[in-house]
Amino acid sequence: MISNLMLIDDNDLDQKMCARLIQRSGLVGEVHGFLMAEDALDFLAEDAAPRIDAILLDINMPRMDGFEFLDAAATRLGDRFQEIPVFMLSTSEACTDKAQARDYDMVRGFFGKPLDSSRLARLAEIVEREGPATG
Repeated sequence: MISNLMLIDDNDLDQKMCARLIQRSGLVGEVHGFLMAEDALDFLAEDAAPRIDAILLDINMPRMDGFEFLDAAATRLGDRFQEIPVFMLSTSEACTDKAQARDYDMVRGFFGKPLDSSRLARLAEIVEREGPATG
């Protein structure tokens, strides 16, 4: 089971549908949802923030896209962020997005939207196999 999952997606409807699927799955204790990547980054930087076990990250967002978030989080949080498995979400199956995602050590998967129960189960298996994030 994933205790704390962070969901970063600028599309309110996609986020609500994803959060509903996650909550109904019984695989996740708490979902921390953010519409803006900057807000998620600020949350992760807080000393009192709970340990995040995995992040679902939309690639295409305004102001700060998913890849910019990965770069900013790695710079601002260092090793603490590197240990959190990240799963990229995209409506596009663009090969360039997948190739770019492979350049980041913390990215463990690339899922098309909308998230479905089989992809969520695969995410949970990966997180469970790798163990909880530290930090």
